[in-house]
Amino acid sequence: MTTPRAILISVFAIAVLVVASGCYQGRPSEKTPIHINPNMDNQEKYKALGANEFYPDGSNMRQPVAGTISRGNLREDVQFYTGKDAAGQLIAKNPMPLTMDVMKRGQDRYNIFCSPCHSRVGDGKGIIVQYGFIPPPSFHDERLRIATDGHFFDVITNGIRNMQPYRHQVPVSDRWAIIHYIRALQRSQNATKTDVPSDVVGTVK
Repeated sequence: MTTPRAILISVFAIAVLVVASGCYQGRPSEKTPIHINPNMDNQEKYKALGANEFYPDGSNMRQPVAGTISRGNLREDVQFYTGKDAAGQLIAKNPMPLTMDVMKRGQDRYNIFCSPCHSRVGDGKGIIVQYGFIPPPSFHDERLRIATDGHFFDVITNGIRNMQPYRHQVPVSDRWAIIHYIRALQRSQNATKTDVPSDVVGTVK
């Protein structure tokens, strides 16, 4: 005769087995898994660099339709995006309007991307010089003081000598903002008394 105690123990043991079996669902198994919907695991798709005999060029990747431009890449303003005019000559003036926000942005980007080599004041004595790297030219040299804004844009974009190009790291608008800040540095290191506001003349010692 089965006692209530024995029945209770059996029920408890079965419950423990059920719970325990649920804890081992992730254990390794050599059995082939059952896929209710196999398309979720094995999707039919074309890989970007894969071959495809359907197309004449034998490639999965398709070229953009002729005459089309992806959104955000319409660059009608040649001077803004290249620093050159229609004749391919470097432009003299920065096409980005100078505002305090632009200047602050230029300072921020300059300190991040430029100051390690050119220093915070643009004299070419950045921290890299302490580690034996060739110092870059000073922005305060006469040659660079009279250089066009287009020249600076071209150098930031494409690099020059030991300087790598920054076209991928620094967006176009930030390059022009940096150039505004470089001009401010040049002016600050070559300032005259006439550059000091009249209301502060005589107050600075």
